[in-house]
Amino acid sequence: MYRTSKFAVASRTVPQIRDRLSKGFPAKFTSIHFVRNFSCSPASTGVDKLYPRHDNFSDRHIGPSAAQRSKMLDILGLKSTDELIRKVVPENIRLDRELNLEPPVCENEVLTRLYEITSQNQTWRSYIGMGYYNCNIPSTIKRNILENPGWSTQYTPYQPEVAQGRLESLMNYQTMVADLTAMDIANASLLDESTAAAEAMGLCYRQNKRSRFYMDAKLHPQTIAVVETRAESLGVDIVIANHKDMDFSKKDFCGVIFQYPDTEGNIEDFTRLVDTAHAHGSLAVCATDLLALTILRPPGEFGVDIALGNSQRFGVPLNYGGPHAGFFAVKDSLKRMIPGRMVGLTQDSAKNKCYRLALQTREQHIRRDKATSNICTAQALLANISAMFAIYHGPKGLKYLATRVHNGTHIIAEGLKKAGHTIEHAMFFDTIKVHCGTDRQTVLDRAQEKQINLRTFEDGTFGISLDETVKEEDMDDILWVFGSDSTSAMVAESMGESPQGSISNSGFKRNSEYLTHPVFNSYHSETKIVRYMKMLENKDVSLVHSMIPLGSCTMKLNSTTEMEPITWKEIVNIHPFVPIDQARGYQQMFAELERDLCEITGYDNISFQPNSGAQGEYAGLRAIMAYLASIEQKHRKVCLIPRTAHGTNPASAQMSGMKICPVDSDKQGNIDVRHFAKLVEKHRNDLACVMLTYPSTSGVFEEGVREMCEMIHDAGGQVYLDGANMNAQVGLCRPGDYGSDVLHLNLHKTFCIPHGGGGPGMGPIGVKKHLAPFLPGHPVVSPSGTSGPGATPFGVVSAAPWGSSAILPISWAYIKMMGAVGLRHATTAAILNANYMSTRLSDYYKTVFRGKYGFCAHEFILDCREFKKYGVEVADVAKRLQDFGFHAPTMSWPVPGTLMIEPTESEDKEELDRFCDALIQIRLEIRDIEEGRIDVRQSPLKHAPHTMNVVMSSTWDRPYSREQAAFPAPFVTSINKVWPTCGRIDDVYGDQNLICSCPPMESYSSPYLEESVSEESKEKIAA
Repeated sequence: MYRTSKFAVASRTVPQIRDRLSKGFPAKFTSIHFVRNFSCSPASTGVDKLYPRHDNFSDRHIGPSAAQRSKMLDILGLKSTDELIRKVVPENIRLDRELNLEPPVCENEVLTRLYEITSQNQTWRSYIGMGYYNCNIPSTIKRNILENPGWSTQYTPYQPEVAQGRLESLMNYQTMVADLTAMDIANASLLDESTAAAEAMGLCYRQNKRSRFYMDAKLHPQTIAVVETRAESLGVDIVIANHKDMDFSKKDFCGVIFQYPDTEGNIEDFTRLVDTAHAHGSLAVCATDLLALTILRPPGEFGVDIALGNSQRFGVPLNYGGPHAGFFAVKDSLKRMIPGRMVGLTQDSAKNKCYRLALQTREQHIRRDKATSNICTAQALLANISAMFAIYHGPKGLKYLATRVHNGTHIIAEGLKKAGHTIEHAMFFDTIKVHCGTDRQTVLDRAQEKQINLRTFEDGTFGISLDETVKEEDMDDILWVFGSDSTSAMVAESMGESPQGSISNSGFKRNSEYLTHPVFNSYHSETKIVRYMKMLENKDVSLVHSMIPLGSCTMKLNSTTEMEPITWKEIVNIHPFVPIDQARGYQQMFAELERDLCEITGYDNISFQPNSGAQGEYAGLRAIMAYLASIEQKHRKVCLIPRTAHGTNPASAQMSGMKICPVDSDKQGNIDVRHFAKLVEKHRNDLACVMLTYPSTSGVFEEGVREMCEMIHDAGGQVYLDGANMNAQVGLCRPGDYGSDVLHLNLHKTFCIPHGGGGPGMGPIGVKKHLAPFLPGHPVVSPSGTSGPGATPFGVVSAAPWGSSAILPISWAYIKMMGAVGLRHATTAAILNANYMSTRLSDYYKTVFRGKYGFCAHEFILDCREFKKYGVEVADVAKRLQDFGFHAPTMSWPVPGTLMIEPTESEDKEELDRFCDALIQIRLEIRDIEEGRIDVRQSPLKHAPHTMNVVMSSTWDRPYSREQAAFPAPFVTSINKVWPTCGRIDDVYGDQNLICSCPPMESYSSPYLEESVSEESKEKIAA
């Protein structure tokens, strides 16, 4: 059994893991204990009996105690959780054994073990660039946002009244991006730079319906690869060339995209390209760098329509590729076509200014097969870090950082010239391309000696990219690597105060102001920014306050132990394109996590590249299409999708080039099997796949899932399973066993990666053996399994080879600490919690769908439609829950006028009862309306949520008391009261008056403005 840093693996995956870990690795890194048929419980020895383990993490993760579980089972009329599972999960898919995982690791030991693994990573100094840079995350931001569950555990701000803090922060992010790019409007972030470029291509295609898209050859290679992949399924022809050789006169290009500065560091005037594109009816897209734009003429000033890039270097570490927040900004004329989410200014019921997600009708859950993108999330946590980085430094501080990086690059360039090398481009910001004047191998050998990574081009040249972390001694080492006898100080002394070729002495100099809003000029001391961050945090409901019972979203415990490694230097300080042997720790962790996830799900291989659930859907469908093409079945394009499926399913299918065919549901919320069989037969010759969500979004395990999978296979199709509800399956059944060929896993749901207020997410896909050769590849570093014999990747879906690598330790640690028994226990607890709540509420609310024996899965749907005849909408119930300190469940999906509740396994019976008590009290308030004791327009439901300003007002003319408004249940007290900071949001006003940047100074107020704000500004603010 596991007692050292060596790890145990199941024998069936020995060849695979041995192969992955031994290629090019020294023997000391590949010592493995291979244990056959090991027990899933700790070894029972004399020592274990007298000196047991420190802890059992599953008891800390799972909320209900044994006594509480017994009471809940009594309410259900059951004797055991095993009896419950027999009545919930169909017998023909149930797993008849324990998962073959290694014994659980103690919470106090798992970090030691992970550190031993990640210590194999070598944190060399990387000057590779290509859109990724090292940076210094201010300690106060790291501690108070990244490491703070008050910021990391919220869900997407669908209930804006209790999400004003992160909404304000995301508004700051949008303002930062719009200001620095000089564009009119920006969104609240996308997944990364490359996927942002793919979204831009899609926008151009939708805008003018032309089927060609031009990409400049000097874009980052990963961006070219992702856009090519996305364009293929849309039928868009990609042309890659030097823009000076292009002819746009045929007016057949929907758009053009270029990098500024480009991937080699060159700064070029693209004004002519933009003007030519516009003259021939094409949109102009610019991929750019936010730090450079503090001193470089921004793209909005020379006419581009879309600006995009990566905000990573604003306070977010390298993270071996992710997570990072991509940015996306457009001209005003394109604002209603911008992908992803936007935060907009609106007003509440008291006419006070506040924030909410703007234009929510663009959410893909609503648009389904008419969706323009399958993006349904953002990188909110990372965007908030970058926004706070800009606030902390301010415009002067950012310009200082940019100037320092720029001058350092000039020092290196000048030193290399003096050493006999040639710098290819005369105008640059932070990156130079070097033609060696000496032996190239000598440079490589010296770089290795100093543990320095350089970019190597196919033509034998080198790339050097500097960042804010580079010190004087680092520059000295770079010069030495290239054979220079000079130090950086000697070179700088010879250059004078303003380097020749500097941006400040050229026509590329930025002359316009940016970040002039007070928020970017007020919080430069740590005292003030800590107070500002805490003020924003206090406006939000997160898991530190109460349960967030969002159905289909699995808001469970994100334990501190799981989260701690995400700031280790061995995790975060690695460039995604370093040689693979510098990331041995990552590779071992990937291999172990892949093995565990394959065992949990029943698949043969996992790809970690998709960095969101929707990306996983897209990647899985593209793998299916590639496989069908390989067996000469390319004509198969029909995708069956139940009407109850997640809204991103049809959006992803449409993006994959499939023809969507909806499948009806029966009255019990199940797939209508007769309609399903009819459609299978009708499309037998053209059927590509079915997309199933299991358990269904109706909250039940459908009895006929195995038979439906067999029907699809019999017709020559594939089965795609949406793994969003995997939290109801782990340890009980395996999708790969009952007929699924591919599934995506939401690690940010089932496997404990926190949602971050709307991202990051992680959506790896598991596939059966026949689909494995088609998993996504990468143009710079090939992920394991995509470069061997027979591998034919369908393309690339994310900028980094392994997506958001730095958050994978969270899921790795969760599985290791839980073990097989703990994981199954968690699943049964989630199902028990849901059924207990449904039963306890049954006298007050109807559960819309139940399974064969009258039970639900891990979530259930409450019917609120009958209240409509009394003038009460489901939104009234959702808003009233805020007065009890709760975030509302998923509202009006998949059934309009309902609430979908998922309690998860992390909440104990006391918390479940509090939430039930809140819903029961709300039901009694509805009954007061039904029976005429209060007019619906004057009821607390219609006025909810109640802010402190309203409750403490000197006047109160409502027919219910202030106590009922603010303290509607005994468990809501002055000690634990969570006050919504604004009244009910007016969405219509916000969409009619779309403002997606920080409000004007006269509308802005904060108690923490610095004295440096002018008196005139203070007067405006006070007004």
